Parts: sequence; C-alpha cells; structure tokens
Amino acid sequence: MMGLTIWHNPRCSKSRQTLQLLRDRGVEPEIVEYLKDVPSEAEIRAVLGMLGIAPRALMRTGEAVYKELGLKDVADADALIAAMAAHPILIERPVVINNGKAALGRPPEDVLTIL
Repeated sequence: MMGLTIWHNPRCSKSRQTLQLLRDRGVEPEIVEYLKDVPSEAEIRAVLGMLGIAPRALMRTGEAVYKELGLKDVADADALIAAMAAHPILIERPVVINNGKAALGRPPEDVLTIL
C-alpha cells in the first residue's frame, strides 16, 4: 500500500468529497472500492497502525450488521478486524493512504495532512 490510495465508496458523500478534494489539489489517487475489493485483515491492521487507532475507531457502529453481530460487546481486536474483513460495510470511509501514512476523511480536509 505505497503511493496514494483511497478506500472509496462512491455512494458516500464524504468519500466523494474527499476524492474531489484530492483531485482539486492535482492528486489522482488509486481508487479502491473497498466494498468490492475488500481489504484483507492484514491490510486493515496496517491501516489501523498508520492511523494509530483501535479497531472500533475505524468501524461504522451505526450499521445494521454491527448490531446483528453483537459487536458492541466484543472487546477482542482480532475479532473486530475479522468482522471488518468479512463485512467491509463496517469500515469507516474514506481512508486515504500515502507512503506509509493514513488519514480518515472525516472531515475530508483531514487527509491533506498526509499529502
């Protein structure tokens, strides 16, 4: 995951805004539609390390599958990472990765710190 990459969901307004912000800066990232091209557990771990956050901080806790799987009560980091790999809708978006650094585009301007 070297170079500039965005884990993108074209149906998400924040993801679209972040992609446009990058393009407005003259940057064309590699676009990974993570719901179709699902990140592996190892890739999720790597991004968590770059972000410096715990797995739950990268999760969309309002998603129905989060509640269905009872993830609120799961404390094991490996289990949360496995859940994100199995159900990528749980991964917060967008994530921008650039040469060993990552930023969550919430708000979109936060990704500018790693350019």
